Amino acid sequence: MQDLSIISMFLNAGLVVKCVMLLLVIFSIGSWYIIFMKFILFKKVRQDSEDFLETFWKSKNLAEAARSAQKTPLSPESQIFITGFSELQKISKSKGTGPEANETFEMRLAGMDNLKRALDKAATTETERLSRTLSFLATAGSSTPFIGLFGTVWGIMSSFQEIGQKGGASLAVVAPGISEALVATAAGLAVAIPSVIFFNHFTTQITDFENDMQRFSTDLLNLVERDLIAKV
Repeated sequence: MQDLSIISMFLNAGLVVKCVMLLLVIFSIGSWYIIFMKFILFKKVRQDSEDFLETFWKSKNLAEAARSAQKTPLSPESQIFITGFSELQKISKSKGTGPEANETFEMRLAGMDNLKRALDKAATTETERLSRTLSFLATAGSSTPFIGLFGTVWGIMSSFQEIGQKGGASLAVVAPGISEALVATAAGLAVAIPSVIFFNHFTTQITDFENDMQRFSTDLLNLVERDLIAKV
């Protein structure tokens, strides 16, 4: 009686099917590594964001908030604030000396436009940081079923060639080769299914982070605008 365990079928498979299986193993290891690391990263990001926002709204001024932002480097909001605070300092320095010292309200509004662009750029940078390596999950989810299917088709072709050479088509002759071939499709699906599930899960979380960044940027702009109007 032939051994139809997965290990035995892999060892008895042809070279092409073995290469397909090894490629699927590489995809599987890479996908689960990314999934594990993203879980850890997003947990830390949420914690840092909570800590920063709590400190930010308790801060007496922007300088104090900037110091607290340095302690939560994984928080997207803290990085947006650091960028915005740096831009505010540049605006203040450029308009604090010379004939422009008595700046008009229009000039201050121009500074607000610069600030808004800086915040938008920082938010985009943070989104790219959070999305990094997710493309691998998307690639694994879309390509591994076809890679496994290729291994299956090739294995079945080899089985039929063997049947032709032996001149017999009994179940005992056909079953082992077909089983070996179908393992490639099963392996492809085993890689693709969790990759797609977690890609969608992480994409949803990134959307939530983007919404949080947008709300914080809006709140920060409102604070600065209120300060600008108060000085007019």
